[in-house]
Amino acid sequence: MGWCVRPLALVEQKGQLRYRARKGSPFGRFGGIGDVAGMQACQAKQGHDHMTTTKPRFRFLRRYTADSLLWRLLTEKLPEHKGKYALAMGAMVLVAATTALSAWVMGEIVDAMSNPDDKQTIYMVALAVFAIFVAKGFASFAQTVLMARAGNRIVAQMQKSLFKRLLGQGIAFFNTTESSDLLLRVTQSAQMARSVIDTIVTGFVRDMLTLFGLVAVMFYQQPFLSLISLVVGPAAVLGVRLILGKVQAIMAQEMAGLAEIIKVVQESSTGARVIKAFALENVMQARMNGAVRDVEKRANKMVTLESATSPLMDTLTGAAIAAIVILSSTSIAGQSAGTPGQLMSFVTAFLMAYEPAKRLSRMRVSIEAGMVGVRMMYQLLDMPLTLVEAPDARELTVGPGEVTLENVSFEYVGGASVIDDMSLTFEAGKTTALVGPSGGGKSTILNLLLRLYDPVSGAVRIDGSDIRDATFTSLRQKIAFVGQDTFLFSNTVMANLRVARPDASDEDVYEAARVAYAHDFIEKLSKGYMTPIGENGAFLSGGQRQRLSITRAVLRRAPILLLDEATSALDSQSEAYIRDALEQVSEGVTTIVIAHRLATVMNADKICYLEAGRVTEQGTLQELLAMNGAFKRLYDVQFRNA
Repeated sequence: MGWCVRPLALVEQKGQLRYRARKGSPFGRFGGIGDVAGMQACQAKQGHDHMTTTKPRFRFLRRYTADSLLWRLLTEKLPEHKGKYALAMGAMVLVAATTALSAWVMGEIVDAMSNPDDKQTIYMVALAVFAIFVAKGFASFAQTVLMARAGNRIVAQMQKSLFKRLLGQGIAFFNTTESSDLLLRVTQSAQMARSVIDTIVTGFVRDMLTLFGLVAVMFYQQPFLSLISLVVGPAAVLGVRLILGKVQAIMAQEMAGLAEIIKVVQESSTGARVIKAFALENVMQARMNGAVRDVEKRANKMVTLESATSPLMDTLTGAAIAAIVILSSTSIAGQSAGTPGQLMSFVTAFLMAYEPAKRLSRMRVSIEAGMVGVRMMYQLLDMPLTLVEAPDARELTVGPGEVTLENVSFEYVGGASVIDDMSLTFEAGKTTALVGPSGGGKSTILNLLLRLYDPVSGAVRIDGSDIRDATFTSLRQKIAFVGQDTFLFSNTVMANLRVARPDASDEDVYEAARVAYAHDFIEKLSKGYMTPIGENGAFLSGGQRQRLSITRAVLRRAPILLLDEATSALDSQSEAYIRDALEQVSEGVTTIVIAHRLATVMNADKICYLEAGRVTEQGTLQELLAMNGAFKRLYDVQFRNA
C-alpha cells in the first residue's frame, strides 16, 4: 500500500529557499517523512540548522510502503538480537519436529496396541511417546522465554530511541505536535513493532516448519489422501486476500481513536480547574464517550476480520476430512486404505496441521494491522530535527557577557513576522529591560538567545561568538532563565531545585532559597526540602512556584540572567522582596528583563520599548521620559494615580 505526503514546502524568502509547513499538514502532525539524509547533508554543509538551502537539491518527499517498512524493521532488529532469535528459532525447529513426530507416533501406537503380545514394541513406543512430549515441552518453554526477552528488549530500545528523538527536537516541533500523538507513538508503536516481529518469526519458523513436517507425515502415511487434502490451501489464501484490504484502514482509525482518548484524559487532568469553573463535565464526558465508542466499534471490526479466517478454515478443513473419511473406506485406482495405524497417523497429522495452517492464514492480517504502528514509529524516528547543533559546534566561552542581536529577523512557522531586522546590544554586566505591548517580540528575543529557535536571518552573538557555533549544553549552562509559566517536576522540592545545578551542595541550595525568599516557606512544608510537590507543583501556590523558579536561577550562577515576567505571580510584598533579591543576583550579571509592570524595571540600566518587532525607543528611564513618546504614554497610564 503506497503512502506519501509533503508536509514541508520550499518557499522563497529574502533571497533564500526555506522549508516551511504546508497549510493543513503541520510539521508536527507527522504528515510525512522527509529525505533526512539530504537535509542533514545540507545542514552539515552550511554548519548550522537554518532549515535553508541555496539550491533545491532534494525534495521533502518520501514514499513508504508496508513491505519496505517491514524489511527495514526486520533488517534492523533481527541482526541486533540474532543470538536470542537464533536460539529461539532452534527451539521452534525442535517444536516443529516433535509435533510432526507426535502425529507419526500415533500410527505406531495403534499398530502396537493391535498386537498386545509384543511387549518390547509397546515399551519402545511408550518410551518414544514420553521422549517426544518431554522434548516438545522444554522446546516450547525455551522458545517462549527467548522470544519474550528479545521482544521486551526491542520494545525497551525502541521506546528509548523514540524518547531520545523527542528530546532532540526543537521547541517548534512541540508547538505543532499534540502530546497525545507522542504518547501513542512512544507507548503503542514499539509494542506493535515487537508483535510484527514475533508474528513473522513464529509464523515462518515454527508454524511453517510444523506444517511442512505434518504434511510430510501425511504423504508418508497416505500419499493419495494427502493430495486430496491440499485443496484447502489455495481456497484459504483467496479468502484471506479478501480480508486484507480492510484491515489497515480500520487499524489506522482505531489508533486515531486511541489518540483522542489520551487527549481527552490529558485535557481533563491539566484543565480540571477550567472544566469545573465552566461546568464542562458533560462536554468532556460526551467527547470521551464518542472516542471510546469509535475505538470499540473499530476494535470489534478488527476482531471480526481477524476471526473471519476461522470459519473459513473450519469449513474447508471439515469438507476435506469428510472427503477423506469417505475415500479411506474405498479402494481408488488400486490404492488401499493402508493399515489402521497409517490411517490414524494420517488423520492425526491432518488435524494437527489445522492450527499452524490457521495461524499462517491469519499471519498476513496480523502483520498488516501491526504495520500501522510500525509506520507511526518510523515517522517519528525519521522526522527531521527542527534544530540541530552545527557539526563543528564548540564549547561557548563567555567573557564579560555582552549579548548582541545583529539584523535579526524571525517568524514562527505559518505566522507573520515577529522580529524585523532588529539590531540591539545588551551591555555586559548591566540590566536591560524590554517593555511594550504584547506581540512586540520580547519573549521571542529570549527564545532566540536560549536558541530554542534560530533567526530567519541575522545572528545572535555572545561576546562576539555566534551562538549557532556553540553546543547546546555550553550555551544553556551560561544562561539562567525564569519565565512567567513556571514548570516543576513531580518530585521533591530539593530535586526540583537541583535541576539548575546537580552538583550543588545542600548548603548551596539553602542559600539560594534564602536569596529568593523561598527558604522560610519551604521549611514550613511537611517534610521541608524533601516534600513532594505534586504534578507541576500542584501542592504549592503560584507565588511559591515562582519563588522556586527564581531559586533555580540563583543556584545556576550563570553570567547571563533572563527574566520573563519573573514576578508576575507574586503579591506586592513578595514582589518587593524578590526585586531586592534579583538586584543582588543581577549585580555584575548581564540581565535581560521582560516586564509589563514598569515598577519592576525602574532601576534598569537601559530600557528598550518594542513594538511590532522593532525597537522604537531605548535609553535610560529619564531619557525615555524626556522623549515624550510611546514609553512616556505607558508610564503615565501606569503611574497616573501616583
